[in-house]
Amino acid sequence: MSLTTDQWIQTYRRAWVEADAELVTTLFAEDGEYRWNLLEAPAVGREEIRRYWERETGKQADVDVDFGTPFPIAPNRIAVEFWTRMLFEGSPVTLPGCMLLSFDEEGRCLALREYWIQGDGDSPAPDVWGS
Repeated sequence: MSLTTDQWIQTYRRAWVEADAELVTTLFAEDGEYRWNLLEAPAVGREEIRRYWERETGKQADVDVDFGTPFPIAPNRIAVEFWTRMLFEGSPVTLPGCMLLSFDEEGRCLALREYWIQGDGDSPAPDVWGS
């Protein structure tokens, strides 16, 4: 099964909203790498990604996430913004960010790097976001 960029993003969105660790791991190559913080070691491989995902989404509830228009960077590489509003450990937060993604020939993610900031409260995205 080969995934388009749009299919990958929509499946990732669904996995986040539903806190579905099994679904998110299907989006990654066997040795895929997930970096949520460049100052920490990444999760490498589907099993480590699944454990990271379960740990983090277990602290989240009522997740509402939107993705902007992906920006091609190079063949098989994109950048895409996200805007997430949710409860994190019971408190409302807004999490805007950007993901840099590289894909294999089947559309599975080889490497994901996230850059994000977490703000208190429930903030809507500004007009300039996502395009």
